[in-house]
Amino acid sequence: MKQKIVIRVEMTCNKCRSKAMALVAATVGVDSVALAGDSKDQVVVVGDGVDSVKLTTALRKKVGHAQLVQVGEVKKEEEKKKPAEAAAAIVEYTYPWHYYQYPPAGAYSYQQYYSPPDTCWM
Repeated sequence: MKQKIVIRVEMTCNKCRSKAMALVAATVGVDSVALAGDSKDQVVVVGDGVDSVKLTTALRKKVGHAQLVQVGEVKKEEEKKKPAEAAAAIVEYTYPWHYYQYPPAGAYSYQQYYSPPDTCWM
């Protein structure tokens, strides 16, 4: 049974956010980790067999004050909506295929300096 855990963590900088994400991602049983909330202060964890209390305690020790907000089952509808939303968010960029046109071979000339075979350089 997959469960969704939401933990509010005091994260003031990007370093704290990346530290919290790495800590949660390294936990056994975690399938996905995401940041949520207006100020990106909530960590949303989806996984199977994840102990929410131990995870919250580990975040308190390593990052800062953490509060367990929600623990619940993942609904099938949420999983179905994600691919549809992801497909709508994908934007294809077409690159202009402009190739550099090299000048023809005879456009530039250079003078060759060489000595006739009879000449001595010494």
